[in-house]
Amino acid sequence: MAAEKTTEPDEVLTDEELQAAAAPEPDFANNNEAHKRTVVVAEDESVNRMDLVAMLEDNGYEVVGEAANGEEAVELTRTFRPSVVCMDVKMPRMDGIEAAGIICDENIAPVVMLTAFSQSDLVKKATGAGAMAYVTKPYEESKLLPALEVAMGRFAEINDLLDNVERSESKLQETEEQLKKAEEQLKKAEETLEERKLVDRAKGLLMDKADFSEQGAFRWIQKTSMDQRIPKKRLAMAIIAKYGEQKSEAEDER
Repeated sequence: MAAEKTTEPDEVLTDEELQAAAAPEPDFANNNEAHKRTVVVAEDESVNRMDLVAMLEDNGYEVVGEAANGEEAVELTRTFRPSVVCMDVKMPRMDGIEAAGIICDENIAPVVMLTAFSQSDLVKKATGAGAMAYVTKPYEESKLLPALEVAMGRFAEINDLLDNVERSESKLQETEEQLKKAEEQLKKAEETLEERKLVDRAKGLLMDKADFSEQGAFRWIQKTSMDQRIPKKRLAMAIIAKYGEQKSEAEDER
């Protein structure tokens, strides 16, 4: 029975687009075993589930889990982390849309919704939950297989993008840390330069006012700083405040 023709959201592939995506049709049956795609199938009707599993296995997929409700689908997906999930919309205990939302929120696997309906509101709910594509019943290889391939391709692209964003953020954070470290080093260098200038000035005043030699003035500042546990910068400023003020008074008297 043909699906009712409706206006679908841009994010969802129509049956025609899925068929177009199938050309040229990939050789699913001859996939290398090492690269075999795995699937979790969630369908509450056992006959439909058996038909779907048989179709997938005939085309080279490995069905690693079969669920009869949404809760089972979520748990099987968490356990096996399949390449893709085929999720029926209408299921007991937890419907497919809610289950798809959980799987997509946890970014475990892409989800292809399976539905007997084609109403746009249902499709919007499915895509809003994170489904990558949908296929209407009865299941046909020409619609299902391209939908699975498209879903897996989109999922891989999204995760590549997320990885790039994460790497960019990590690199940005590393750059910010390096910049912060450089700023701290610059600040320390500026403080060291300022301290050296003050010590040189204080040393000159001690030589001028207290008859210290240059070496003696420096040693006095260094020893006093250590003995009294006074930073050299603070000590130098105290010397400058004392002897510099005397010098200013003497200059004023002249």
